[in-house]
Amino acid sequence: MTVSLFKGRVGRTVHESTPHWPELPRPRKGAPNVVVVLFDDLGFAHLGCYGSSIATPNIDRLAADGLRFTNFHTTALCSPTRAALLTGCNHHSVGMRGLANWNTGFPNCTGTVSKSAATVAEVLRPTGYSTFAVGKWHLAPIEQTSPAGPFDQWPLSRGFDRYYGFLDGETDQWRPDLTCDNHAIRPPKSPEEGYHLSEDLVDQAIAMVRSQKVSVPEKPFFLYLAFGATHAPHQAPKDYIARYRGRFDAGWDVVRKEWYERQKQLGIIPKDTELAPRNPGVKAWSELSPDEKTLALRLQEAFAGFLEHTDAQIGRLIDYLSASGELDNTLFLLMSDNGASQEGGPAGMVDYSRYFNGRPETLDESLARIDQIGTPEAFNNYPWGWAQVGNTPGKRYKQNTHGGGIRDPLIVHWPAGVSDKGGIRHQFHHVTDIAPTIFEAIGAARPDSVNGYPQMPIHGTSLFYTFAPDAAAAPTRKPVQYFEMFGHRGIWADGWKAVTYHEPNTSWDADAWELYHLDSDFSESRDLAQDNPEKLRELVERWWVEAGRNGVLPLDDRRAELWRPTTGWHDPRNRTRYVYHPPFEEIRMATAPALGNRTFLVTADIARDHVDDEGCIFSFGDHRSGLALYVQKGRLVFDYNLFGQHLKAVSDTTLPTGKISLGVSVERLGRVGRASVLIGDAVCGRIDIPFLIRRHAGGNLNLGRDDGIGVSDDYRAPFPFQGRISEVVVELPARRTSEAKDAAKADVAIEMARQ
Repeated sequence: MTVSLFKGRVGRTVHESTPHWPELPRPRKGAPNVVVVLFDDLGFAHLGCYGSSIATPNIDRLAADGLRFTNFHTTALCSPTRAALLTGCNHHSVGMRGLANWNTGFPNCTGTVSKSAATVAEVLRPTGYSTFAVGKWHLAPIEQTSPAGPFDQWPLSRGFDRYYGFLDGETDQWRPDLTCDNHAIRPPKSPEEGYHLSEDLVDQAIAMVRSQKVSVPEKPFFLYLAFGATHAPHQAPKDYIARYRGRFDAGWDVVRKEWYERQKQLGIIPKDTELAPRNPGVKAWSELSPDEKTLALRLQEAFAGFLEHTDAQIGRLIDYLSASGELDNTLFLLMSDNGASQEGGPAGMVDYSRYFNGRPETLDESLARIDQIGTPEAFNNYPWGWAQVGNTPGKRYKQNTHGGGIRDPLIVHWPAGVSDKGGIRHQFHHVTDIAPTIFEAIGAARPDSVNGYPQMPIHGTSLFYTFAPDAAAAPTRKPVQYFEMFGHRGIWADGWKAVTYHEPNTSWDADAWELYHLDSDFSESRDLAQDNPEKLRELVERWWVEAGRNGVLPLDDRRAELWRPTTGWHDPRNRTRYVYHPPFEEIRMATAPALGNRTFLVTADIARDHVDDEGCIFSFGDHRSGLALYVQKGRLVFDYNLFGQHLKAVSDTTLPTGKISLGVSVERLGRVGRASVLIGDAVCGRIDIPFLIRRHAGGNLNLGRDDGIGVSDDYRAPFPFQGRISEVVVELPARRTSEAKDAAKADVAIEMARQ
């Protein structure tokens, strides 16, 4: 039954009726704007104001005029942290146990955010706020991010008025997969014209706020700005990367010690904090060869340049808010989604897609491409040693429930609401506490029902009390917080923490729980499990209670099986035949056929009016690895780009003019393959493929052109086809069980890097 807001009277005519205009909702007078800036894979120590030697002057000035939190925690992974941040509820409870790409069939891992956990935007918009989301989303199932939707987990359906960014876990910073509101778009310019995603995101954020303020200046706004930075690939303008040449030459052991000492000087960590030992698998810097050091340094320099470049964009946003008079009454929160990433491996990599296809670069191959690091030609990530520096003084990394994975920076800046400029807060808090803090700051409450869905309780505890000038020594109001990720578990209560690192495919009962008194052991360096078994037993038992209460169970350490299964007719990848007609648009990974490590046939009906008509018919992937079918110098060519090795099947005859059918057939023969180019039904050229790529770089499909950096080295992209294409058909036989399992393992491996 619909409840009418009309309070007038309706008679037979207007003269016998009484009109009524319901009062539109308004925020309380003086309610602040809210800006949440979220970094990706930024460690506790990476910011200058948290001890780093990387220049972050704009973020540092936020900290100098606001508060820094030293005991703030996240979930250890991107999608779960984002779900918890926006809802104020624990990630298992809302269905986001892991990545949005996964669905195990259990309520804790659906790849969606429960409608019973409204987002901050869904609460604020009905109160009169404008709501904007810019940047990384990664809270919608990947198969639902095609133009066919459904769109109910996209930003505009979860409370945001506007959206501009990318929907998946990572993207190329130079050539991103962009979405505006509910449709895919191309970047406004190319890297050659000066494009970079971080700059574009801030341009869009400022434009959204400016447009609203010009129209209704008294209306407050909520801006959720989630950068792709500093997730791999670490890409930035060359001049930013060049600023760090030679700055880290002392190596990760020395730099980590320097950052640790600076943290103590800044008061970010207690003076008696121990520096945790190197993580397993991290060599002493002195044990690396000169070539290993050279590669590791260049990868770290790219990361540092990427971070400083992002800081500059944040500075532009701050300057705009200041110049427009909005900064003083803007609650500005800046944080990271998890600790520094371990996905770069022990040595780092120039192109991580090779590693996850089982063909990692050799050191010599990486060194041969060293000048590409940070540029559009590379997809680089730094090694474990530098990741641990980013997590100083803690141990382990993103994905883990030790401090390196879950303790993150949090800066709060609000001149109208925070008077303790430069203050430091040590109270324990968690990412679920952000939403209730925002609600308390603006004077709003989440309704019991939102959009017709009864709401689960908010699990977070507002940290608004810490904004008081005399709150530095106040005890935390957070009673308890559990952690779980990939079977790694932890729990904090009353200053104590129990934590365990879980090896996949081992017995849960074999996990060794560690015990730390965090109030006196910031870096988790002194395991008290043997000294205080009763406290450990108490915390472990409490973990099980919290797990039951928050939907953590069943425990699950699987990886390949986590990949989302076929979920029905609406999944665009659940097909064996794809038919495309012009006009063509780029077909994103969510919609494109899966062509890795399998048999397939691509046919195209074309017309050539002139003998010199040429161009790309079909391309899949990009310059790092991919497939391209094109006409050049009258011949049909198929290029199988095997990580820069171009294997080409060329027709032995020239193509006629007029209408013609042509194509390419790829046969999977175990781990090798064979490609044949076809004119009509006749094979006219063939090439053997020594290794079939499981998942191609980029993963997008282009028809009639090759956007980005071309798949083939025979042409300069986009190399548009000069003739006409009337139809392109892609046919794939159903996968055998073994092929499906192999594909699932590859998908999971690459997604672990694409978080």
